[in-house]
Amino acid sequence: MKKLLIILAMIGFTVSSCNIDKSEQDNPLLGEFNTPYNVPPFDKIETSDYMPAFKEAIKLHDAEINAIVENKENATFKNTIEALDRAGKTLGSVSGIFFNVNESDTNEEFQKIAEEVSPLLSKHSDNISLNEKLFQRVKSVYEQKETLELDIEQARLLEETFKGFSRSGANLNDVDKNKLRKINEELSVLTLKFGQNVLAETNNFKLVIENKKDLEGLPQSVIDAAAETANATGDKGKWTFTIQKPSLIPFLTYSSNRDLRKSMFKAYINKGNNGDSLDNKNNINSIAKLRLQKAKLLGYKTWANFILDENMAKTPENVYGLLNKIWEPAIKAAKQEAKELQKMINKEGDNFKLEPWDWRYYSEKVRKEKYNLDEEQLRPYFKLENVIDGIFYTANHLYGLQFKEITNIPKYNKEVKTYEVRDADGSLLGIQYMDFFPRASKRGGAWMTGFRKEYKENGKRIIPLISLVTNFTKPTADKPSLLSFDEVTTLFHEFGHSLHGLLTQCTYKKISGTDVARDFVEFPSQINENWASQPEVLKEYAKHYKTGETIPMELVQKMINSSHFNQGFVTVEYLAACYLDLDWHTITEEKQFDVNAFEKASMDKLGLIPEIVVRYRSTYYNHVFSGGYSAGYYSYIWADVLVADAFAYFKENGIFNEKISTSLRKNIIEQGNTEDQMIQYKRFRGQEPEITPLLKQRGLLK
Repeated sequence: MKKLLIILAMIGFTVSSCNIDKSEQDNPLLGEFNTPYNVPPFDKIETSDYMPAFKEAIKLHDAEINAIVENKENATFKNTIEALDRAGKTLGSVSGIFFNVNESDTNEEFQKIAEEVSPLLSKHSDNISLNEKLFQRVKSVYEQKETLELDIEQARLLEETFKGFSRSGANLNDVDKNKLRKINEELSVLTLKFGQNVLAETNNFKLVIENKKDLEGLPQSVIDAAAETANATGDKGKWTFTIQKPSLIPFLTYSSNRDLRKSMFKAYINKGNNGDSLDNKNNINSIAKLRLQKAKLLGYKTWANFILDENMAKTPENVYGLLNKIWEPAIKAAKQEAKELQKMINKEGDNFKLEPWDWRYYSEKVRKEKYNLDEEQLRPYFKLENVIDGIFYTANHLYGLQFKEITNIPKYNKEVKTYEVRDADGSLLGIQYMDFFPRASKRGGAWMTGFRKEYKENGKRIIPLISLVTNFTKPTADKPSLLSFDEVTTLFHEFGHSLHGLLTQCTYKKISGTDVARDFVEFPSQINENWASQPEVLKEYAKHYKTGETIPMELVQKMINSSHFNQGFVTVEYLAACYLDLDWHTITEEKQFDVNAFEKASMDKLGLIPEIVVRYRSTYYNHVFSGGYSAGYYSYIWADVLVADAFAYFKENGIFNEKISTSLRKNIIEQGNTEDQMIQYKRFRGQEPEITPLLKQRGLLK
């Protein structure tokens, strides 16, 4: 169901030509948007507008589908395949606004609407994909594909449309179609509930410190942020920490109070696992069982086989094969790192055994000792506004892009910043929204999405409206938002996704922008990360927030020297989550699992050391039980193989090599899903990727 919502969220805003009566015209979600760039009129939309808009939009889409089905002319590419891609603009508009705001600025009323509308959308989607007459028209065109003289993009749209119907159950008999409808409806509710539980659990916990002694070890910036949080949550004069990442990670890294570190860590890793109304274990069992049932109905052995059939990897065996190649050197490195941390513990006169809540604290001490580098030394050089300048500088030097902040368009939250994005020739490419800071109404993490995809209508390019959302450290009364280098990398990463959405030059929405194979979608984002740490880029944006001084080359060199530090931990923590995802989605038996026992068996089979906890435990694994990454969390490392190989190409020829960056843009970033992604990659790179550059990049190959 989540995939449906993502697709709907990216369709676009132009209202269909079907008639809307006067009362419906009063709904700002259904009329023409009289706003600059036709952006959503957030200033006019009331929460109560959404449900009527959804119902009307579904009616309009039904009418469009019925017109295709009842067309008396023989099915053609234009009157069937292209018409399908053009249909549903109003529904895409309403969905695009609602679900993106629900992720970024939700409330109880929004969540109730989401619970009500998700099964309606699931039913609506099934009504289309299981429509026998419609499928016969699609099939008729597909069977003529060799004689239709289609261009590459048209041929791809036809292929993806036919495959989409087949994978949605169009070939099933009526009994199995009804089974599938029920499964889809249940999944739409369960996956939504899973995510809502995780958000509630995250918001429910806070550690309130009253004794100043319990703040020992924490940098002043972290203490100040905790004081601001306390003031905002009614604990004035105290210090409040949460399990939102900007609060949690610094606390685990610097707090010398081991008991409090343990309390914070345990609260984080037990989200959705507390045996109360927000517990997600039953949801996991239901989701896993229903996904297996759906996969089997559609002719696949497991859910992973079903999902991966669409990806570059193709099979679970291929994914496990890649993970295994990286796991062995990674776990070896992590074990050595654990020994180093234990030595540091003993060196300080303590005799306790290293535990997961100690790892970040002692690894920071080891980093200081080995490289004379304190992460807090870097923060003053990474003022958020300067880092934004850095991502814009990089995009300008790679692709010639120009960015201008605009304040004349409505926003869903006053904290959001908006930018006009233009090409080197001055032509408008799209609008970029940026939403940086945590709030109780926003889910955790960082992501890119869109209020409207790029496509062409009557030969005119409809510009995309792209949104980038993060949860960075908030500014305080006397200090701006200062990022860790991990957060800097996150911003470069998500902006790589934005570029993929902004630069697309496709005719059809279904294959535009980031709607590519799941294990390829991270390639444009992850390759963009690499420029963040290049000395010639750092000198452009890494400026001390007080003095304006450029980051000293001595600090840059320390960053470079320590780039392989703790990579065993980072890689193992991530890979463990990839294995856990695959293990849940390669089950072949429908039964009630003990979720914690299943997870433990998965990690024990791997040989995960007890000092490291899997990055996402099952009960808060939003990526796979609520997001679009089920059987696909491995995608980051799969893409990283491509990225390491591709960036090595840049490094050999210059990181702003115009010929290579133009090739990257023209052959991959602009192309969307118009062609098989390995064909795109080989056209850009001239060869298939190799794994060696990745292992070298992570310091896992000596």
